[in-house]
Amino acid sequence: MSDHEERMPHPTATATTQPGLDELRAEALEWGRRPRRSGTWYVTEHMVRAMRAYGWTIIVGAFGQPVLYLLGLAVGLAALIDQDVADGGVEVSYLVFVAPALLMTSAISVASEEFTYPVMSGFKWRRYFYGFSASPLSAGQIANGVVAGATARMLVTVVLYYLFIWLFGAVPNPETGWVSILVGIAGGCAFGIPLMAYAATIEDDKGQFALVQRFLFMPMFLFSGTFYPLVNLPLWLQWIGWVSPLWHATELGRWATYGKPIEPAMLAVHVGYLLLLAVGGLVIGRRLFTRRLAK
Repeated sequence: MSDHEERMPHPTATATTQPGLDELRAEALEWGRRPRRSGTWYVTEHMVRAMRAYGWTIIVGAFGQPVLYLLGLAVGLAALIDQDVADGGVEVSYLVFVAPALLMTSAISVASEEFTYPVMSGFKWRRYFYGFSASPLSAGQIANGVVAGATARMLVTVVLYYLFIWLFGAVPNPETGWVSILVGIAGGCAFGIPLMAYAATIEDDKGQFALVQRFLFMPMFLFSGTFYPLVNLPLWLQWIGWVSPLWHATELGRWATYGKPIEPAMLAVHVGYLLLLAVGGLVIGRRLFTRRLAK
């Protein structure tokens, strides 16, 4: 047998090897397609796992904040307010009036945390968004995963808050009161997702998030009908509530927990406004993530 014949591949060996290569290639392509199908949930898993680094803060905040607020209001402030609060033709105790607003505030407070510094960390400090982007994950999936991860934390906080206000007797209509959980998540997303889009544009931390807390969150908390009906404010201050997702969410929460009368058209306005902020913020945020990760 010549040297040339010895170097010739055996026909049987080639036929046996080729199907193995095809199987490996098909498997590799399938593993490449899987992140494209489930990429959002991979990012969500990372965001939730990253929360373990400050897990005790989440647990203490989720349990401690409602207890402190409700004890302060039920035992302290509410004890000084003898008369019921008239709200839309319905008279309720002060605790019942303020409880839905505090539930919505808890969701928005979580959103103000999860949609700011973790986003900044993903782009600048730890830069793990760029690692995600180097894989088959798209920028849109990364943005979606950030939203889903923050929503998971909001869900835990809002559910615990609802249980506390129910235990304190601040949910006269438990048949519909559970809807306030969904409203709280919607309110948190309506505030947080546009904030995520803003965070995606920040190249350097120069105290922008502290300004958001002082000049957006705090005025919204104080002037959105949280502690008294919005109509009690002078007209030149009521506009803060009108543009605030907290007021719209609180009105829906009061409608759910104690049946505050709201016209169907106004219900649609409240729901539509929250959805507009959340969906519009996500559309803009996905584009900003794509632009930032392409640099």
